[in-house]
Amino acid sequence: MAAGPAGGEAVPITASGAIMFANPRWPGIGALLFAATTWGAMFIVSKDVLGYVDPFWFTFIRYAIAGLLFAALLLPRGSAPWRNLRANAAPLALRGVSGFGVFSVTLLTGLAHTEPSHGAVIMATTPLTTQLVRWALDGVKPKRTTLLTTTLALAGVVVVTGVLSHASFSWTATLHGDALILASTLAWVWYTRGAAYFAQLEIVEYTALTVLAALPVLAVAAFFATAFDFASVPQVEDLHITWHAMLFVGVVASGFAILAFNFGVRRLGAVTGTAFLNFVPVSALLYGVVLGKPPSATELAGAAMVIGALLIHTAASVRDARVSAAPVRARMTTGLRAADCPQAR
Repeated sequence: MAAGPAGGEAVPITASGAIMFANPRWPGIGALLFAATTWGAMFIVSKDVLGYVDPFWFTFIRYAIAGLLFAALLLPRGSAPWRNLRANAAPLALRGVSGFGVFSVTLLTGLAHTEPSHGAVIMATTPLTTQLVRWALDGVKPKRTTLLTTTLALAGVVVVTGVLSHASFSWTATLHGDALILASTLAWVWYTRGAAYFAQLEIVEYTALTVLAALPVLAVAAFFATAFDFASVPQVEDLHITWHAMLFVGVVASGFAILAFNFGVRRLGAVTGTAFLNFVPVSALLYGVVLGKPPSATELAGAAMVIGALLIHTAASVRDARVSAAPVRARMTTGLRAADCPQAR
C-alpha cells in the first residue's frame, strides 16, 4: 500500500488522478495558447516589416536574434548539447531549414502579397495538413471525421481568400500569396514531426539546435538570393525603422513562442498540439479590430468555417484518446484495488 500523508508521499486516490498528478496537461495547454496568440500578432507585425526588409533577410535576421537567445539558454547545460549538435548536425540542419528557412521564406513571401488575417486563417489548417501528411508518409489513414473537417477547413480557406466572391476585385492579387502560405504549412509539419525523431533531446535542446544548425544555411541562402536579385540587403535606415518589430519577432515569436509550441507538442502530442493553432486566426482578427482593420463578412465566414472544422477535429481527437486510454485506466484501477485488498497485504 501507499504510504499515508505522514510519510511525505502523495497518495494516489484514483487511477485518473494518478495520471493527472504525474503528467498534468495544463502547462502544455498554456504554452500552446501563448504560442498561438503570439503568432497571431506576428502576422500583423511582420506585414509592416516586409515593406522594408525582404523575406530572405527577414528570415535570417529573425533567427539570428533567436539563435543568440537559444545559445544563451544552452550555456548552463555544459558541453552535452554541443556534442549532440556535432553528432547530428546534418539531420538537425535539415529539420531547421525546413521549419525556419523554407517555412519562413515561403510564409513571408506569401504574406507580402496578402492580408495578415488571410495568412493566420490559412496557417490554422496545419493540424489537418498534419493528418494528411501522416497518411502519405506513415500510411495512417485519417478517419472519416478528419476527412470531413479537412474539406470544411479548405472550403473556409477558399471563402477567406475571396475566390468565390465575384464582388471582390482584389482576390486575384492575394491568391498567389495565399497559395504560398498554404504550401508553407507542409514545411512546418515536417519540422514538427522531427521532434519525435529526436526524442532524446529536451525541448530547449531540439529547438535551439535546429535553429543553430540551420543558421549558416539561412545566411548562405540570403547571400545567394541577393546575388541572383531575388533579395536585397536591407539598408541601415530600414533596420532602424523596424528594429522594434524585428526584436519582437526574433525574441518572442521566433524564440519563446517556438519553445512553448515544442513544449506543448511534446506534452500533448503533435496532432493535439497543432490543433491549438486555431487560436492564431482568432487572435489575428482581434488584433486587426484593435488596430482599426475589422475583417469583412466574407473573411469572418471563412474563419468561422476553419475554426469550426478545427474544433470538431480536436473534439474527435480527444474522444478517440479517451477511448484508447479507457483500458489502461481500467487496469490501473484494478491494480490499485488489488493492492488495497486485505488478501494482498
